[in-house]
Amino acid sequence: MNRSKQIGTAGESAVRDYLRANGFFGCERRALNGNHDLGDLTGIGPLVVEVKAGGAAANASDGQVSKWLDETEVERQNAQADYGLLVMKRAGIGPARAGEWWAVLPAWQFLSLQGVRHSPVPADVPIRLHLQDAVKILRLAGYGDALLEERAAA
Repeated sequence: MNRSKQIGTAGESAVRDYLRANGFFGCERRALNGNHDLGDLTGIGPLVVEVKAGGAAANASDGQVSKWLDETEVERQNAQADYGLLVMKRAGIGPARAGEWWAVLPAWQFLSLQGVRHSPVPADVPIRLHLQDAVKILRLAGYGDALLEERAAA
């Protein structure tokens, strides 16, 4: 396996592990699908996750992030998913702290997760937040599985 693939695999695995530990227990790395890409992670309901973990992600320009968001949107449509989340490594933040990596999604998806149906914010404005915060928002919107402490309290 070449160095680029190793970095990608390590990043996808780190995000998968973070999601599993935070209520998305069925999350798995997805096998490559060629031209009909469906995202990097599966088993998380109607969600697509695209992971960028190399140096390009840590130092991505706004233009690059926009291209990756377009790629994530194509994958979301291919998978017929509700939402598509782009997760990017942050400079100086390794895989052990994947919850602190950037999660980026278009404004329309962010607002929809909040229950907002009409907004003056342009639909394609990128919203960037930490993965740990995106997971909280997804769980509040009803995605994911009950955590062990939630099951015990029920």
